[in-house]
Amino acid sequence: MVAPGAATPPAAPAALAVRAVSKTFPGTKALDRVDLDLRPGRVTALVGHNGSGKSTLVKVLAGLYKPDEDGGTITGPDDRAWRDSIHFIHQDLGLVADLTTVENLDLSRSIGWNGLAPHRTRAEAAVAHRLIAEFGITFDVTTPVRNLSPAQRTIVAIARALARWPDNHQVLVLDEPTAALQDREADTLLDVISTIARGGAAVMFISHRLAEVKAVADDVVVLRDGRVVAHLDRGEFTASSLVELIAGTDGERSALSHAETGAAPRLTVTGLSGDRLRGIDLEVRRGEVLGVSGVIGSGIEELLGTLFGSLPRTGGAVRLDGEPVAIDSPAQAIAHGIGFVPRDRHRHGAVLAFSATENLTLPRLSMFRRRSGSIHRGRERAEAHGWFTEAQVHPHAPERIFAQFSGGNQQKIVLAKWMRNLPSVLLLEEPTQGVDVGAQASIYAMVHHAAASGAGVLVASSDTKELVGLCHRVIVLADGVVTAELTGDTLTESNLVRHTLASGTPSTKEI
Repeated sequence: MVAPGAATPPAAPAALAVRAVSKTFPGTKALDRVDLDLRPGRVTALVGHNGSGKSTLVKVLAGLYKPDEDGGTITGPDDRAWRDSIHFIHQDLGLVADLTTVENLDLSRSIGWNGLAPHRTRAEAAVAHRLIAEFGITFDVTTPVRNLSPAQRTIVAIARALARWPDNHQVLVLDEPTAALQDREADTLLDVISTIARGGAAVMFISHRLAEVKAVADDVVVLRDGRVVAHLDRGEFTASSLVELIAGTDGERSALSHAETGAAPRLTVTGLSGDRLRGIDLEVRRGEVLGVSGVIGSGIEELLGTLFGSLPRTGGAVRLDGEPVAIDSPAQAIAHGIGFVPRDRHRHGAVLAFSATENLTLPRLSMFRRRSGSIHRGRERAEAHGWFTEAQVHPHAPERIFAQFSGGNQQKIVLAKWMRNLPSVLLLEEPTQGVDVGAQASIYAMVHHAAASGAGVLVASSDTKELVGLCHRVIVLADGVVTAELTGDTLTESNLVRHTLASGTPSTKEI
């Protein structure tokens, strides 16, 4: 475990040196000759908007991706095996919720033959208390981690990683560690990160919250389009200057005009509140595609689920075509003509073991039901074949198990499932996440077809390029409220990035 001490001078040899690393996917240069040094005793922030290459770089460092053949080098100090000294804290902390802090920490260590001996519960609890206390905090290490606050759970994950360190000069990569935290909890975690660095570790801190970056980082590396566009030391950057570096110059403006949409409101939401939502007002007109942008923790993750009734709503009113409606469950939403494609189609958007046909027809089976109550399979198959043609699903095999289709074709099936119901409102979360370019084009065509048929479409996406190309208007969320609306000439990718990041930098205390 690291102990607080004097910070290592900036000139110390890099704990991790990345030189000219490149990574190419079909049609995309995700990383383009990236250089990066992580030095002992320093917090290096890695910033950039979605698609900048941050996730790809982390996956290269974690060994999930291999760099291109001529894609540069990654080395540690004294030619040691650098992969042995790098540790990751992802957004999914990998903790077992029903186990205590003590038990989660035990999972990280090798028991060996001692595993046959009785556990020394008190001694293990004392070790856990000591590990947590070195961060300057304390909490009950014998309660299940599901009972801890988000910040405390993150600290458990960090302590588990650090408990395995053979020496202090290790590398810790923190990927959006404060995304799910409120300001006070984020401040606690930033203090922990500073403590780790003072103990001699090299820390990579990835965050969209630029005020936190300013507070904790000794230097900042800015990625844009897979390239390093700036490497700045503390004092050389502000949150505002980082926004400009991340956004870059204006690209193409949206080709869609706000005037093309119908005048009558399809969906009107006032004062919508939930776990993170603090009074959302929005309106989607007939034939309109309205985009929603926001950093992690802004409320974008729960907005559409709350509208669909799959997440609890604590306040607010919803109107469809001007009439008030009560939507407290997905069944009520479906009855009112609302369709929802969630970001995780495997867990929430489909039944993997069902056939494509069964997934397509699941929301509305009544049209195939005989008087006896059985399903008319011939009509169901005919409907599925028609939608496979309409959505350009390949292969054209509706009876195939859903899980056996590619990601892009799965997404087209999930979208077609709702479009066949002629929805009045279509809610889409990350509609092209994890799909190829060909499937992406088909999905966009389906979305515009739904809008042209009179639906109001609401798209929540982390892909600013997608929002600019797909939507008539885009609203920006921060801290559970709408902070900006872009349309017409103002709806450009760089402008959207500026508004999204500027809205996602809550104030934090100076550290």
